[in-house]
Amino acid sequence: MLFSLNTATWVLSALTVFGVIFRPMRWPEWVFAVGGAVLLVVSGLLPWAEALHGIEEGTDVYLFLAGMMLLAETARREGLFDYLAAFAARMAKGSPRRLFTLVYLIGTLVTVFLSNDATAVVLTPAVIAVTRAAGVSSPIPYLLICAFVANAASFVLPISNPANLVVFGQDMPALGEWLTRFAFPSLLAVLATFFVLRWTQGRELEGTTNTELAIPRLSTGGRIAAIGLVVAAFVLVGSSALGLQLGMPTLGAGVLTALAVTVGERSNPLPLVREIAWDTLALVAGLFVVVRALELSGLQSMLVDALQGPLNEAPRLGAFLAGVVMAFGTNLTNNLPLGLLGGAFTTAADLPEKVVDAILVGIDLGPNLSVTGSLATILWLTALRREGLSFSAWRFLKIGFLVMPPALLLALGAVILHP
Repeated sequence: MLFSLNTATWVLSALTVFGVIFRPMRWPEWVFAVGGAVLLVVSGLLPWAEALHGIEEGTDVYLFLAGMMLLAETARREGLFDYLAAFAARMAKGSPRRLFTLVYLIGTLVTVFLSNDATAVVLTPAVIAVTRAAGVSSPIPYLLICAFVANAASFVLPISNPANLVVFGQDMPALGEWLTRFAFPSLLAVLATFFVLRWTQGRELEGTTNTELAIPRLSTGGRIAAIGLVVAAFVLVGSSALGLQLGMPTLGAGVLTALAVTVGERSNPLPLVREIAWDTLALVAGLFVVVRALELSGLQSMLVDALQGPLNEAPRLGAFLAGVVMAFGTNLTNNLPLGLLGGAFTTAADLPEKVVDAILVGIDLGPNLSVTGSLATILWLTALRREGLSFSAWRFLKIGFLVMPPALLLALGAVILHP
């Protein structure tokens, strides 16, 4: 009987993840996550008290996401990203390759300080607008930057990817320790992704771009948003340095920046609030419930019993294999649910530091293989469709197969060889 209940939990959880990734009938992702969580409780597979416990475990992640969405949407509405993208186009001085490099630098900075989801959601429309105005032969190379750098630069800082919070949870390293462990692997991943991606897009980067592109005037709200983002970056880096949880400081920074812009512009804040994808929080909460059900089903204990010993006996080999498995696994399950499960596993098991770091690298970098790998890539596709553009999953996979493995191997190598 116990085996059948556990099997039912695994099957229902797998169907939930399938729905989140592939969206049958084009329903929103959150519908499947919340629906799966509700079915787990209603069917008796998960006690409601445990479901509430699962939701509660995600509190810091919800606060973090809400703050980041406020910061990003405020900056977007005030035209800050349009301004930066247009400025990059002007600085390119007619060179598509220089424009590619400048957009990549902006995408890296946005990812590092505003998270990978912000790069996918708010930078993508700005890049589309600027590439059209610049008259490039094809916008695709510059749009691919928004997808690939969103994952490649997502472990430079703890705040660069919500998955970082779910993997480490309460055991999040302080900023100094984080940089010691991840700065060099991140640098290798960002550089490798840049060079391979530019190589794959070389034919599209020929010719010249429009040098007469007008840079939009940055409004008072845009300047306030820029100042708010800089202050928020310092606050979040400081909180990380002190080893504090990042959710509340991030939400505080987002709320204060949005209020400052609203007061400075004397505008109504309701349109800003309505534009934010609050259903993302429901998606994450539903996945926390699903992962809690998997923990109680014995899956976590099975993984700990099976893997803890071998990973400790051969930490370097174990780190490499764990990173590779996680990287490719993200493309089967999406990195957010896998990150939640991986975080629960690393918390329950006594693992070498190298193994934990490799798991994080795999979860953050792996999604650069396919469009199903991360929420950021899915959001990127949505942003393209809103602008009347499309990019097939097969075409992305062919590029991802060239871009992701070198970055992954270099980053894992740096983790494994770190003293």
